[in-house]
Amino acid sequence: MEAIKWFATNVFGTPAILLGFIVFLGLLLQKKSSSQLISGTFKAIIGFLIIGAGAGVIVGALNIFEPMWKEVFNLKASSLGKFMGQEGFNAKYGSAVTLAMTLGFLINVLLARFTKFKFIYLTGHMMFWTTTIFAGVIVQAVGDVSFGKLVIFLAIFMGLYWTFQPAVVQPFMRKITGNDNIALGHTSASVALLSALVGKVLGNKENDSEKIKLPKGLEFLRDSNVITALTMGILFLVGAIILSTKGTPGAEELIAKAGGQNFVIYSIVQSFTFAGGIAIVLLGVRMFIGEIVPAFNGIATRLVPGAKPALDCPIVFPYAPNAVILGFLGAFAGALIWLVVLGNTVSYVFVPTMIVLFFHGATAGVFGNATGGVRGAILGGFITSTVVAWGQFIMVKMLISNTIPDTAMWAADSDMFVLGPIVKFLAHLFF
Repeated sequence: MEAIKWFATNVFGTPAILLGFIVFLGLLLQKKSSSQLISGTFKAIIGFLIIGAGAGVIVGALNIFEPMWKEVFNLKASSLGKFMGQEGFNAKYGSAVTLAMTLGFLINVLLARFTKFKFIYLTGHMMFWTTTIFAGVIVQAVGDVSFGKLVIFLAIFMGLYWTFQPAVVQPFMRKITGNDNIALGHTSASVALLSALVGKVLGNKENDSEKIKLPKGLEFLRDSNVITALTMGILFLVGAIILSTKGTPGAEELIAKAGGQNFVIYSIVQSFTFAGGIAIVLLGVRMFIGEIVPAFNGIATRLVPGAKPALDCPIVFPYAPNAVILGFLGAFAGALIWLVVLGNTVSYVFVPTMIVLFFHGATAGVFGNATGGVRGAILGGFITSTVVAWGQFIMVKMLISNTIPDTAMWAADSDMFVLGPIVKFLAHLFF
């Protein structure tokens, strides 16, 4: 048991190592040379870690952006009451979560091997957080549960989710990529699917976001890095100007983070930092995809014939960079609306986690654009903010209020919010 826990923690609990191991196995099954084994494995791990590094840069910028806009709207964190919290929850249930994640992955591989659903879920960090959130829902629903039952329930549920989630969105994924080589394995799948369906009905496919013709003097907007920096620059600038005139303790605390630098200039630099983080993520994606797809042929042909890797959401960003921005803008605008609505209707302070709104809104934007063009991309972003805002309220107040509501405010997202009530219902039947 200790050996299994060690393997689960250090391999399946470390996404870069898990993916490196899979690439190595795929190359080994293809009888590649030792040089190709080392090169492919190392480049896949490095590419994945580059994604993490870029995400870290993005988070750093958003850690300024999010409190800035909370202060602009005079939003204060509300008391959650007594709850276990992530640290205490991990101490008591962390080993069950990790083991369930490992067994769930094995179930996913077996289902891919023996059914027509040939998808293997490889987004390791989301595997951990999704399993953790659902464990919190179960403990909240039925109280203290045995280690064995919790592991069995979670392993089966997660194995099924990781197998069928990519399958549900694959028809639209093929539209986006133009092939059937890779799948989406991410908790943004629900909003991606909704966006594609709504885009099909309410959008205009002919008005593709990537075909927008700009005046010659505005051709720089075709560059995704430039438009990211410009969009975030405007949002940072507006927020910084408003904060500079408020004079509240919260505003002064944020302004103090700039040190001796002017806060407006400091905020503009943060927008460029955010854009740099996005560029780093996309570089990592290209590097990682360049190794995982060829290496996966080894697993597909030997262990799981016809299998496709289900990968993190940034894999779709290069296919429609304009839709990425439109989706985020739609999500951001929706988040501002829901901040006001939730506060005035159910007295809940929605924490608009910009990390979720960006990555999920951007993914929804790409899917919405695939069926509904520019309108579909923007609607996809708004759908994302709607699911995240109301999902967070329901999750925090009704599903995990005594376990890990703190975690739901930053690590829970679209699919977790959609599936949370289903997990609660099944838990009452199983336990």
